[in-house]
Amino acid sequence: MSGAVDANINYILPTDEKPVTYLTNPGSKPAQRNAEYREVEVTIRDARPTADALDLEREGFAFNTEGSAVSDFYDSDEIEAVYSPEVERLVKQASGAAEVLVFDHTIRVADDTLRSERKVREPVHVAHNDYTPRSAPQRVRDLLPADRAEALLQHRFAVVQMWRPIAGPVQDMPLAICDAQSIDERDFMLTDLVYTHRVGEVMQLSHNPGHRWFYFPEMDPGEAMIFKTYDSLADGRARFTAHTAFANPNAPADARPRQSIESRTLAFFAP
Repeated sequence: MSGAVDANINYILPTDEKPVTYLTNPGSKPAQRNAEYREVEVTIRDARPTADALDLEREGFAFNTEGSAVSDFYDSDEIEAVYSPEVERLVKQASGAAEVLVFDHTIRVADDTLRSERKVREPVHVAHNDYTPRSAPQRVRDLLPADRAEALLQHRFAVVQMWRPIAGPVQDMPLAICDAQSIDERDFMLTDLVYTHRVGEVMQLSHNPGHRWFYFPEMDPGEAMIFKTYDSLADGRARFTAHTAFANPNAPADARPRQSIESRTLAFFAP
């Protein structure tokens, strides 16, 4: 099951008020949104033939085929002890950063029963980017001591994420990613992300016929996608990379529910 597919992407519609997404506790009801969306059929290209040429600084995403030593991705202790160091090493290698710190991970499952049992989240079905010019620096300030945060913020930093299936192959609800070169920053709409204990900010994507979407068919746990969701440099390099789950029209009827883990990192670059 390879090659390009024509599938629907959920784009946000213009609104006069700032959109809000309300996150519930993992395993409970899905996130609630106050905005309206429009499904647009787009061609989602197979990125495998050009995987070796992809670059975080140009397209905003890259592909990695180094597996993980993790035996149970639902074991938070093993994630901290084994997986987070793996992620930091791979993101450092892909980005050229001097220092990389994992600060968060999310497991997503496209099956309501398993999601409820495991207390994890659902795949996100709207085109979005996880950080903004305001929320990315704020995460540095939230997570690091004040003096160190302000010193690091004087130089280039990025938020780089890594997405990996934890069961596979992923046939339905794979991750689609938009080539950063095809996105006009005016396509993004700032959106409040309301947690139970804080308010963050993300960007949702409005439709532009110039968007170029890609995915890696039938990804398995030995493969990972690394992508940039913020870069403090605005010099023409990729800064934001919109992404979303999508219903694959070519998926077999008995496709296993998607299970995946996404890790978020702060990548700091040498002055």
